[in-house]
Amino acid sequence: MTTTLNKLIQLSAMMLFALSMNIAMPVAAQEPSEDTANDDAPVLAPVAQATPIPDSELAAEMETLKQALVNLNRDLFILEEDLLFPSSTQVAVYLAMDVGEYFKLDSVELKIDGELATNYLYTDRQVNALYKGGVQRLYVGNVNQGAREVTAIFIGTGPENRPYKRAVTLEFDKDDEAATVELKIVDSTSKQQPVFEASLL
Repeated sequence: MTTTLNKLIQLSAMMLFALSMNIAMPVAAQEPSEDTANDDAPVLAPVAQATPIPDSELAAEMETLKQALVNLNRDLFILEEDLLFPSSTQVAVYLAMDVGEYFKLDSVELKIDGELATNYLYTDRQVNALYKGGVQRLYVGNVNQGAREVTAIFIGTGPENRPYKRAVTLEFDKDDEAATVELKIVDSTSKQQPVFEASLL
């Protein structure tokens, strides 16, 4: 299914490019040859040369085509996600962080019903993006309906630059709607240590 959608995206891009390059060319009138000429054959009138398109109009048309391609890619991406992860079985896990004074994140190990779902290793740039308010989609996949358990294991550096490893678990009932789980790492100034939270949105 993914291969088919990728081919469709490539085909759409080529079609839009072909449309953008579709510039009218003058067509010369053809003189009938002596071998094929006869009194009954119609004579083709010369085709007038097409008026060249001004640069400003061509640029506007190209911009319109580019926007159409962006919109098409977005729609195809949404369609692909709907096909791969229908709402009746979809579970998505997002991660957000506080300022990170008491914890520097190195990696997250995510388990669903005791099975490893993903193991993500962070770069300094990605961690800084989370500190600035970014939200990461850590995982999206399919699970059966019923009682589910999500466990996230956070590994990094804690207070006084000591190795730090903590886990948080969330139990919930998966129904026929898409499930969204939020993981948060926040600083507790009263405890002077990080606090790890998991909630169902």
